[in-house]
Amino acid sequence: MSQQLSFFPTFFSVAQKRVAVFGNGDEAFAKVRLLLNTEARIVVYADAPEASFGTFLQTNGLETVREAFAAHQVDSAVLVFAATGDAAADRAIVAAARERKIPANAVDQPDYCDFLTPALVNRAPVAVAIGTEGAGPVLAQMIRAQIDQLLSPSLGVVASLAASYRDAVERLVPRGVARRVFWRRFFSGPVADHVALGDVASARREASRLLDGADRVSGHVWLVGAGPGAEDLLTLRAQRVMMEADAIVYDALVPQAIVDMGRRDAERLSVGKRKGCHTKSQDEINQLLVKLAGEGKRVVRLKSGDPLIFGRAGEEMAALREAGMSYEIVPGITSAFAAAADFELPLTLRGVASSLVFTTGHDLAGDVLPDWARLAVSGATIAVYMGRTVAASVAARLMQAGLPQETTVAVIENASRAERRLLHGILRDLPDLEARTELDGPVMVIIGDAVAGANFGRSEPLAAGRRQGTEARDASSAKRAEQILN
Repeated sequence: MSQQLSFFPTFFSVAQKRVAVFGNGDEAFAKVRLLLNTEARIVVYADAPEASFGTFLQTNGLETVREAFAAHQVDSAVLVFAATGDAAADRAIVAAARERKIPANAVDQPDYCDFLTPALVNRAPVAVAIGTEGAGPVLAQMIRAQIDQLLSPSLGVVASLAASYRDAVERLVPRGVARRVFWRRFFSGPVADHVALGDVASARREASRLLDGADRVSGHVWLVGAGPGAEDLLTLRAQRVMMEADAIVYDALVPQAIVDMGRRDAERLSVGKRKGCHTKSQDEINQLLVKLAGEGKRVVRLKSGDPLIFGRAGEEMAALREAGMSYEIVPGITSAFAAAADFELPLTLRGVASSLVFTTGHDLAGDVLPDWARLAVSGATIAVYMGRTVAASVAARLMQAGLPQETTVAVIENASRAERRLLHGILRDLPDLEARTELDGPVMVIIGDAVAGANFGRSEPLAAGRRQGTEARDASSAKRAEQILN
């Protein structure tokens, strides 16, 4: 289905300009009520208005022409609404407007609409218009109600106050970072708080104080967890700071769709960092963050999963501290949690597993077995990051530590994403994972007795090449494990 709109969303200038509405009943009544949100000069052509409509027109002092339609009536209008309830009559009105190149709207006749009337959230001078191109008027009203609840009733007053400071800001605050920071603080800090309390005088004092220090903008870095890959698992805080950032520094494992959620004009800097392919060293990344913050920029360092779990955030924080740059951590959902959710897998299970270990496959690939590996024997669940290429070593080391070869294993590629792939098996099957070269996305391996409680209905067997049956597979896996241990 096309993602392109048939109508281009825009706002017409109607202040003190003539807008013509034709009709006697509810359709015309609705258009007039909508237009009263504007400063338009509304002229209603109603030769026999219904009682309630006529009373409304009189009460509000609206210009009313009690004549049957004539083509010349649309002259000098900037917009025309045909709302008579008679389809043929409405089409005639639209034809007269189009002949004079005046945009027109015929109620419930899309082919005779040059523009559509949206569901409107009014916080003048701020307005939010919701349109569905006629596909779902009720849906538009539902969305309008939700947005109406989100926006403060005082938002329009804050916006009007901002307009009174615009010339001063143009003169005194440098373009770019300083100006964006000023307006961000204006709309989300003490100024807006005082307006919400009805204290405009205090709001003006806060705005003046803000203006006095607007040229002193310090750089700042957010170390942000992008989550496992699904855009809707990004936290609200992460979304907010991405919209504030002047620069986004991101790793290769972060999907482009998430990078694109940042502010449109933010600088985007890829620093790579996939296995065996680093476009920048960690030291170069540290220096880049310090440089950008030193320029007064607001920087998002976007990392897959959570920045504090195998994200090398410690080195970046140390570099920023040493340079005297401010920073903060925005946690993200780590891949182990997303993988467990996809498998409906309990990472801890009462009476079975009461501890959880995070590790990378390379921690189990060396000659020395980590002390924590023996925790697996006592029931800990092991979450192995980046474990596909060292799966045989992982399996061998854990079995050496005493973990039974029948221990359940869950494997997931691209956790949380639409293109995820789930596999299951037992520990002695794990060496087969290295042969699954089609798994080129990030792979998570979860091992332990608690894994047996997962839902394997949507996953496939991990063991590959079962040409000779179970016995042949077992012999092959055992032989590979023996070679690794020797």
